[in-house]
Amino acid sequence: MVKVSAVVCALRRGQVATYGEVALRAGYPGAARAVGNVLATRMGLPWWRVVRASGQLAACNRVEQARRLRREGVPFRGDRVRRST
Repeated sequence: MVKVSAVVCALRRGQVATYGEVALRAGYPGAARAVGNVLATRMGLPWWRVVRASGQLAACNRVEQARRLRREGVPFRGDRVRRST
């Protein structure tokens, strides 16, 4: 899924997208789990910029993901990313 990699790499500092949004932008609507698999296996991608639809962080590496997102200025509400609508 090279397109998934391109979509994730296009996310700028401080931007976040959901797994579903990445799948849709890459041309694979409904393939959110596949996006997770790509992020788990490809090195060098800014994986921390992709969150669950609820704003929750990834199941693994939550502490590292939160640290990186906060450093980029992403706002949180509790333990979830606060996304503008």
